[in-house]
Amino acid sequence: MTYTLKLYVPDDTPPGQRQAAERLFRDALEDALGDAALVAPVYRAYLGIVAQHGETPDPEALTVEERTVLEHWQMAEAAALEAVFGPHRHLDEGGYDIVLPA
Repeated sequence: MTYTLKLYVPDDTPPGQRQAAERLFRDALEDALGDAALVAPVYRAYLGIVAQHGETPDPEALTVEERTVLEHWQMAEAAALEAVFGPHRHLDEGGYDIVLPA
C-alpha cells in the first residue's frame, strides 16, 4: 500500500465497522483513480496545487495538467466520501486523512 488512510467516524463506531468503512473508502478512491498505485502521486500533486493556488483555485489560473489532476482528485474524493457517508453527506459527518510515504 502506498498510503495510509485514517477515516474519521464517530468514536462509538465498532472497530470492524470502522475497518469496513475504510475499505469502502479505499476501494472507491482507488477505483475512481484507476489503480491503488495512483493514489499517492495524484494526492501529492493535488496537495501541491492546493498549496500554490488555494483550496478552491480558479480553473483558468491552472495549467491543463493541474486542472486535470484537480478534477480527477475531486471526483475520486467525492466517490470515496459517498461510498462511506452516502450521497447526502454533510460536512459534520466525518472526514479523512491520507498520509503519504516520505
